[in-house]
Amino acid sequence: MSQPPHARIADDVRRRVADGRLREGDRVPSTRQLARDWGVALATAAKALTLLAREGVVVAEPRVGTVVAKPRNGGASPRRPPTPGGELTRERVVRAAIEIADTEGFSELTMRGVADRVGAATMSLYRHVGGKDDLVLLMIDAVVEEFPLPEDPPYGWRARLETSAHLQWAAYRAHPWLVKVTSLTRPVPSTSLLKHTEWAFGALRDTPIDAMTKMHVHTLLYSFVQGIAANIELERQALATTGLTQNEWMDGQEDQIRAIFEAGGHPNFGKVVEDLAGAFDLDLDRLFRFGLTALLDGLTVIVERA
Repeated sequence: MSQPPHARIADDVRRRVADGRLREGDRVPSTRQLARDWGVALATAAKALTLLAREGVVVAEPRVGTVVAKPRNGGASPRRPPTPGGELTRERVVRAAIEIADTEGFSELTMRGVADRVGAATMSLYRHVGGKDDLVLLMIDAVVEEFPLPEDPPYGWRARLETSAHLQWAAYRAHPWLVKVTSLTRPVPSTSLLKHTEWAFGALRDTPIDAMTKMHVHTLLYSFVQGIAANIELERQALATTGLTQNEWMDGQEDQIRAIFEAGGHPNFGKVVEDLAGAFDLDLDRLFRFGLTALLDGLTVIVERA
């Protein structure tokens, strides 16, 4: 029985990686390019890239495209790591879980997958973690601790809150799946995140605002960082599904957007777009910095005039 089209496309990309025509970090053909080259629908080409991403052959890089992933196992199958030497420890289990979430997405994280990654029986993991919920909590603590709060806090409540926000942003930037497991409405008992909470309330301790306002200030800042960071993961998922970068996707919307403007009814938006003359590029890091400054400016009025 012949292979379905998406499988043939995936096989071709695997061969290119195996023989060195595509190397680590190289961009693989986009969904559009694959669809054109193979004479298939965009959905079929996207299915091929999704399959390759799940196998760990490629990885979606926001604002770059789909690229060849870092080789695992010295060229062996990406889904079958060799059994690592050394004792199985909680730290190794947690790091393996983080690697899976980073490279394959949080939805692919399973206890069996972690066991395969460390070369151990699935049941042996339970000697080190209580289960998946316990493992996720340990993962959160580990990745947040990669960006520790400084031992000597900067002077002033604003500088302290700004420091915490930037460190949290760095953690989300490095591990986009983190946004899926750090709910605002159902906070997790993470010791690492609680350090940021303690830091924030320490920063606000000598300000004149009351306890309710302090809680709102802390929660608002946390939700701002998390809200912008959610788009990192959404873009990564969209890139993996479609194979189109943000700019490539926008290029495909040009005709529809032009038709909307030509139909009228959006003069203010149209004027801003016209004035930008194509110069605007949605950069989440820049948006984060702009938004954080604006938010802290507004909070300064509340905190210092209370």
